[in-house]
Amino acid sequence: MDVRRLRLLRELADRGTVTAVAQALSYTPSSVSQQIRALQAEVGVRLTEPAGRGLRLTDAGRALAARADEVLAALDRAEAELDTYRSTPRGVVRVAMFPSGAFLLLSGLLRRLAEHPKVRLEARDIDMTPSEVTRLTADFDLVVTHRDDQAEPHDGERVAVTPLLREPLDVAMPPGHPLAGRERVELTELVGEPWLSVDIGFPVDDVLRSLAVRTGVRPTVVQRINDFRVTEALVAAGHGIALLPRYTIDSAQLVMRPLAGVRAGRNIEVVSRKGATERPAVQLVLDALIAEARSRTGDSSSENCPGKTDMITG
Repeated sequence: MDVRRLRLLRELADRGTVTAVAQALSYTPSSVSQQIRALQAEVGVRLTEPAGRGLRLTDAGRALAARADEVLAALDRAEAELDTYRSTPRGVVRVAMFPSGAFLLLSGLLRRLAEHPKVRLEARDIDMTPSEVTRLTADFDLVVTHRDDQAEPHDGERVAVTPLLREPLDVAMPPGHPLAGRERVELTELVGEPWLSVDIGFPVDDVLRSLAVRTGVRPTVVQRINDFRVTEALVAAGHGIALLPRYTIDSAQLVMRPLAGVRAGRNIEVVSRKGATERPAVQLVLDALIAEARSRTGDSSSENCPGKTDMITG
C-alpha cells in the first residue's frame, strides 16, 4: 500500500469530507478522490461509498483507517530513529586494519571511542596487499592500509583516501651487530646481510626490493614472516636483520637505525567507499583514527608541522 494514500484515508476518517482533506493538505478534491480510488484498487476492497454529494468510509475503510494510525506511527518512529543516525554518531562501524597497523592504532582508537558509547567498533585485522584494498571497502566502512613510498596511490575515482601518517622503516639489528654503533647505516654496508622480510607483494618487501635497485645487489632473504613480533625475536636472536616500522616497534632487544641517503617508509592511509563518512558514526571513527595517528608521531596539532616529514594530514 502506498503510504501517502494511507495518510489520505486517515485524514478522510478524521475530517469527514474530501473537500476538508483537500483544503488541509493543499490538494484538489479530485486529486484526493483519485488517490483514494487508487488505494482501493491496491487493497482490492471497497473503502468508500457515496453519501449524498460526498463519500463516506465503508466498514473496511474504517478498519483500514484505524490500522493506518499504527502504520503511520511506526513510520514516524522509524523516521525519528533515522534522524538520530543522520545527526548523532551511533551504530556499528566496521573497520579492517592490517595487523601491524592494528597494533599501532587500535588500542588508542578504542580508548578514544569509549567516550561515545552509542558507537560500536567492529575491527578485524587482515593481512592485505594494496591490490586487495578496494575490494575490502565493500565489506568494511573503513580500511586502514599501508603502501610503500614508491607505490602508486589508490584510485581516487573509485574510493576516498585519507592519509594518516608516514612511518619510516629503519634497519633493525641485534645490539652486538657490527653496525649497531652507527648513527645511520649506508646501503652498501648491508650487502650480503641475511634479511628477514615479509611475503612478496606486501609494502615492506616492496621497499626492500627498491633498495636492491639502488645497490644493484639483490638482498638475501632468509625468512619471510608477516608478524613483526616474530621478526623482532628472530633479529634479537641474531638470525638476520630487517626493515621494521619506527613507531610500531618498541623493543629494547633491538637496535634501530635509519638508512643514510634513502627515503624508506610506508604510508598508512584510510580507504573507504565514496560517501561512507556521511554517516556521523563513520566520520567520528575516522576523526579518532586521525587523532591517534598524530599522537603516535608526537603531533597533536591539526596542521602540518613545519619541517616534519613523517606526518601527512589530509
